Amino acid sequence: MRVLVVEDERMLADAIAKGLRAEGMAVDVCYDGDAARLRLAAYDYDVAVLDRDLPRVGGDDLTRKIVAGPHATRILMLTVSSGIDDRVKGLSLGADDYLGKPFAFSELVARVRALARRASPAAPPVLERAGIRLDTVGRQVFRGERYVPLSKKEFGVLAELMRPGAAVVSSERLLEKVWDEHIDPATNVVRVTMMTLRRKLGDPVVIETLPGSGYVIREERP
Repeated sequence: MRVLVVEDERMLADAIAKGLRAEGMAVDVCYDGDAARLRLAAYDYDVAVLDRDLPRVGGDDLTRKIVAGPHATRILMLTVSSGIDDRVKGLSLGADDYLGKPFAFSELVARVRALARRASPAAPPVLERAGIRLDTVGRQVFRGERYVPLSKKEFGVLAELMRPGAAVVSSERLLEKVWDEHIDPATNVVRVTMMTLRRKLGDPVVIETLPGSGYVIREERP
């Protein structure tokens, strides 16, 4: 999933981003609302983690913009004001969830994951295709009875290919959903990751390349 963190306390913003990346998420960071507004116009995020009290463009205004926009981005609002009236106001603006500071990072991760599930068509916690079983909660992959150890990016690519309704998945979508803004769009990182993923999954190869279109998982042939 791709997450936007908008927080003007730089140390906190960077800590949140680092922790979410360690959980396998692609994370972009903004330190003010104006930069976040531009980022939201450029990318389709699954979840936005917004500090309500932001300089330039406030969290309330950003929430209104996201709600009125074309994407199904879910909003987790962060604030030191965690009273009932504040929560009600934040939710009434269109925020999907509300978390007061200070917070436990494990709770933040759980809330972000829950919101991401709502941003996309509901998917079962275990995805199975072509003899591959991918556990999105335990973050484990098996091919048949064999455990397949994957890196975070390899896991993210495979999860995107196996998501419900996925047909051909382009390199551009993989870059957007698995990597973050710092990746060079001209890089060959998707191709290299796909090579190592195929090698780890073993034979017969189930991830097919469609030149000019992207990648697709084909069912194993007898």
